[in-house]
Amino acid sequence: MPTATPADLASLINRVLAINPKGRRTLIALSGAPASGKSTLAQQLTAAINAQSPCAALVPMDGFHLDNAILQQRDLLPRKGAPETFDAQGFVQLVQRLGSEAEVFVPLFDRSRDIAIAGAARVGPEHRILIVEGNYLLFDEQPWSQLCSYWDLSIQLNVPLAMLELRLIQRWRDQGLSESAARQRALNNDIPNARRIIQQALPADLVL
Repeated sequence: MPTATPADLASLINRVLAINPKGRRTLIALSGAPASGKSTLAQQLTAAINAQSPCAALVPMDGFHLDNAILQQRDLLPRKGAPETFDAQGFVQLVQRLGSEAEVFVPLFDRSRDIAIAGAARVGPEHRILIVEGNYLLFDEQPWSQLCSYWDLSIQLNVPLAMLELRLIQRWRDQGLSESAARQRALNNDIPNARRIIQQALPADLVL
């Protein structure tokens, strides 16, 4: 994925550091479609803030993927990554806790094993700024839409569908799928999810 320029990061950092948070911590939402570059930018932003002052942590949404066994029971496994394949209410409750509690343990998603791991990351009192990244942080559908009230700054990544399609096909090829299988996976699941995210996006404070 493309990396942000030093000027872009400096501008973002200045804006983040100037925020007077609603709660215990500054909560920054970094949202966008699959392959829009969320994870890359979130990692860059977190590292850049910590280079100045070690007070930031990254919180991915992907730890709230429902387990494959549950998705199989609900006939949702082929749609993994769609809004209904996450524990959305659990994620909303996590964000509530992040804004008010001193220490919170966060689940992470292990992509190599395709499973979520409970309590795999820690947010402590030393973390004053959280970069929360995920597909549905600005999604206009319950219960996801409840999240908006907690963000101190919301950022939406806006990438054309044609570019997302190329990136998603390459992502699946990089994971060992053939060209045809990668194209089918991207076009039958990822791109429909991307369209939903784009079409049902709530307003963001900043669009990149």
